[in-house]
Amino acid sequence: MAPRFDSVQSVRDGLRKVNYLADDGIAGVAFLADRLGKPILVEGPAGTGKTQLAKSVAEMIGARLIRLQCYEGLDESKALYEWNYKKQLLRIQADRKSDSWSEIHDDIFGPDFLLTRPLLEAITADDPVVLLIDEVDRVEVETEALLLEILSEYQVSIPELGTITAKQIPLVFLTSNNTRELSEALKRRCLFLHVDYPDMDREKEIVLAKVDGISQNLADQIARIVRSIRQLDLKKAPSVSETLDWARTLVLLGIEHIEAEQAKETLHILLKYQTDIAKAAKELSVDK
Repeated sequence: MAPRFDSVQSVRDGLRKVNYLADDGIAGVAFLADRLGKPILVEGPAGTGKTQLAKSVAEMIGARLIRLQCYEGLDESKALYEWNYKKQLLRIQADRKSDSWSEIHDDIFGPDFLLTRPLLEAITADDPVVLLIDEVDRVEVETEALLLEILSEYQVSIPELGTITAKQIPLVFLTSNNTRELSEALKRRCLFLHVDYPDMDREKEIVLAKVDGISQNLADQIARIVRSIRQLDLKKAPSVSETLDWARTLVLLGIEHIEAEQAKETLHILLKYQTDIAKAAKELSVDK
């Protein structure tokens, strides 16, 4: 399979064209993952653009995004495959006069009766694919075993059909919010990328790229205020997506220069705990 990216800089430039502002660290890991055929484990605080990175890479290379949203209790039938039991039952009923059970058995456990889920769909796809395994830290440790064969060999073993090998190696992103420690076996199979909150200048760039009609001055104020708020002892620091929501709110309200009172009145867009809002309001009063 031909490489997807020519260089680290081409990754940065391509992501910028789809409004994802990547630094050399992010672009470098994406480049190496393509060349080495390895998944990327993206860790970091919630709302820092981990999921958006996978979506943006898919958009950049014109690939189909296949997403597996992880949750507690996720099992093989939802992640990998399951048999279409209703269709199998209809097939058995249609052949109920047949004397050969073995023929019916072989028939109903064929590809036509298989329901593919995200993992199997990704490795059997003919078209270019980006596989996003989102919030992998939400599944139990035992469930990680479902991923190991796919992430190491890009193949799936189905007892009734044998081993299905990938037609192409998809670009794989696993995201984690660090709610629990992932297994060493899973980590070994991945390249590691930590995505933290952006620095002030990069967040300003993100706001300018994502929010229509915003001025340089307002974007600069927003980036400065959000940086100062994140330095407080909060239950939940504002994410990049919440920064963008706040920026869109201020533009909608026609605010060009943020006064302390205006900021306090809209803090509920940026913060989601009353204790955090109170701390931020106090900080803004001091700054004033």
